Amino acid sequence: MKRAVLSLSGGMDSSSLLLNLLANDYSVTALSFDYGQKHRVELLKAQSLVNYLTDEGCKVTHKVIDLSTLTSLLNSALVEGGEDVPEGHYENENMKATVVPNRNKIFSSIIQAVALSVSAENGGCDVKIAMGIHAGDHAVYPDCRQEFRDADFKAFVEGNWGADKVSFYTPYLEMMKADILREGLVSCEKLGIDFDTAYSKTLTSYKPILIEGHWYSDYKSASSVERVEAFLEIGRQDPALYADENGTVSWDKVKLAVQLVLDSN
Repeated sequence: MKRAVLSLSGGMDSSSLLLNLLANDYSVTALSFDYGQKHRVELLKAQSLVNYLTDEGCKVTHKVIDLSTLTSLLNSALVEGGEDVPEGHYENENMKATVVPNRNKIFSSIIQAVALSVSAENGGCDVKIAMGIHAGDHAVYPDCRQEFRDADFKAFVEGNWGADKVSFYTPYLEMMKADILREGLVSCEKLGIDFDTAYSKTLTSYKPILIEGHWYSDYKSASSVERVEAFLEIGRQDPALYADENGTVSWDKVKLAVQLVLDSN
């Protein structure tokens, strides 16, 4: 049995990577992190997807790591108590407000520790740290750059026995978001599960909207714009539900609004 440890945010990329791993016969330990993010509903989505997949016979262990005591110490628009999350495209300068200080370093340290433990508990087997990094990752996030990841992994190897058993799995490195969705279609077919059902259990919005006890995605924050753009490119309707300050909105309205944003950049 091949083994992998994955950081599962509940968003489109990490959820697609979970499907990829399972379709390629990995047993997956999925870790989600509660760091006081305003879009904490993504943690519920991650659990919902895991529940669906385990009901379909897939082998996934899911744990939520509670880092919420850090919330008041983190200066970012993404966490509770921070400024409003900006709207627009990632190319806009104001998107730097969505950086969470050292977030990926915090996550990677925990993921690496778990990967070492999974290896040791299974006879020193090889373990992959699965990462959804892709060709569209943004310069606005320094900890998404390959230079950071290389330096971080070097420190991990220097500081741990058994690190030679741990390596990276980055199948999306040369892909854009639409390519990831296309690959997700293939993974769902291999697993014999419904694409729309799986992706309805994901959330990419940094500004989710609660209406009468149900969560909806916005379509104006940068994360949502990119998700919609990817679905438009593959010619499919996003199974996620959308809303704005006036209530729920149709897919046609979402498409039009996002197209206007894209045309302005």
